[in-house]
Amino acid sequence: MNYDAILVVSFGGPEAKEDVIPFLENVLRGKNVPRERLLTVADHYYHFEGKSPINRQTRDLIAALQAELEQHGPKLPVYWGNRNWHPFLSETLQRMRQDGIRRALAFVTSAYSSYSGCRQYREDMAKAQSEVGAGAPQIDKLRAFFNHPSFIETTVERVRDAMERLPAELREGSQIVFTAHSIPLSMANTSDYVQQLQEVRKLVSETLGHGNHVLVYQSRSGVPGQPWLEPDILEYLRAVKEKSLAPAAVLAPISFISDHMEVLYDLDVEARQLCNALELPMSRAQTVGTHPRFIAMIRELILERMDPSKERLAVGSLGPRPDVCAEDCCPAPQRPSHARVG
Repeated sequence: MNYDAILVVSFGGPEAKEDVIPFLENVLRGKNVPRERLLTVADHYYHFEGKSPINRQTRDLIAALQAELEQHGPKLPVYWGNRNWHPFLSETLQRMRQDGIRRALAFVTSAYSSYSGCRQYREDMAKAQSEVGAGAPQIDKLRAFFNHPSFIETTVERVRDAMERLPAELREGSQIVFTAHSIPLSMANTSDYVQQLQEVRKLVSETLGHGNHVLVYQSRSGVPGQPWLEPDILEYLRAVKEKSLAPAAVLAPISFISDHMEVLYDLDVEARQLCNALELPMSRAQTVGTHPRFIAMIRELILERMDPSKERLAVGSLGPRPDVCAEDCCPAPQRPSHARVG
């Protein structure tokens, strides 16, 4: 199938202190999240002068992808639209229409299947198309890539590098603490999110030959009392120390593709402060970011979608995800509402 552009779709984030509250209000619009939670998350951004790193990282990813496509093809223009802040998807689709773009492939900066990680992005793109109106480009989303060999290989490299930053005498007994964004159980129970995370945990740890590993969750938000995926990263790190589960921890944020606010604040600030207080040695793995192997993977996803005869690469037992999700796949969770605000 022929396409004439690539659209990178991201979460978005504020660029300055004055953007923080409007950004968070936009994220939480229509959701039953206490004002106190919004202000708590706002403090996370103020810790970094109100500027989220996600926009710079998305620009870096786009630049790397443009260079990859320019060198190896297909030579397609790359556009950028966000769910929650400028450039909004509707703004970008309007510009694409003006540029004569008729059909584009969307790379969403989320590797897994869930409502907030996949279907909600599809809904946002459809809403933006409706807002642009007649002549809005057709947008087809690339498949979830959690088990693409290049994603796994890059994650293995990042975790290995983090392990090597520990003192030599602590590496063998260390525990790899794989972290993922927590979501409400009502969302997790209607998707393959946890199964996919467990698959990545298994593939990475087996490749490393490291038997001491666990999956925990971070960045919980939403209504107090609403059940979300657990254990929480901070609670788990306390247990590691109290129960002597490991002499050191390697934190591996596998549900994120860039070191944005939730990684920098929840792990590099909160988790590190706790580990320092507990006297628990800790090393944090980088996300895949703009690693050349990961950027090459995006190109492979583009090529496979343009040529149905091309092999769809996947490792492990779950196989490649379909290009088009079933109508009942990853439905929106029931109220009380949730929100990702990091």
